[in-house]
Amino acid sequence: MQSRTCDSGPAGTVCAGRFSTELASAAAGARRRAVRDADRQIDTAHLLHTLLEADPEARRALEEGGAGAVVRLLGYLVQRTIGYGLRWSGTVEDSGALPAFAVGRSPDWSPAAAAAMEGALARARARGAERAEGVDLLAALARDRGCRAAEVLRRAGVDTDLLVARLDAAAREPTAVMSERDDSPVVN
Repeated sequence: MQSRTCDSGPAGTVCAGRFSTELASAAAGARRRAVRDADRQIDTAHLLHTLLEADPEARRALEEGGAGAVVRLLGYLVQRTIGYGLRWSGTVEDSGALPAFAVGRSPDWSPAAAAAMEGALARARARGAERAEGVDLLAALARDRGCRAAEVLRRAGVDTDLLVARLDAAAREPTAVMSERDDSPVVN
């Protein structure tokens, strides 16, 4: 049985080949979290929560901005069901980041979450990658100042503008390939 996350992903995207394993896992986890929390749609806070659980690179990028950022974020996100975020209950997250005509293509995703996934794909293409990674999604979430994930990031003390700048700078850096010179003969 195929995962509905991949077939009915945000704005009609298909996971196979477009998302890294970690990002596909985060999307699937966000769906499970939304269902468990009895939320009508997967939103950006669900994506951020499961991204932090699934992707060590995303966690590392957040910790570069200050020790303890991930712990603070997870603390806020866990509180969602016991108080923090209850004002979101029963509402649709729409930060205005995705044009209205594309929203109806995926009713399981909030417009802002669909926009974040599309933004992750666009960011990956811009850096010449075949697949979107977790840091691409993290950058898209932080860039959308009106989404729930960005609100949680700011409440946890993360400077979202600085985070985006760091992630964008890292994406522009050429990948360093480490090679060691070994003058000894190769034995097969």
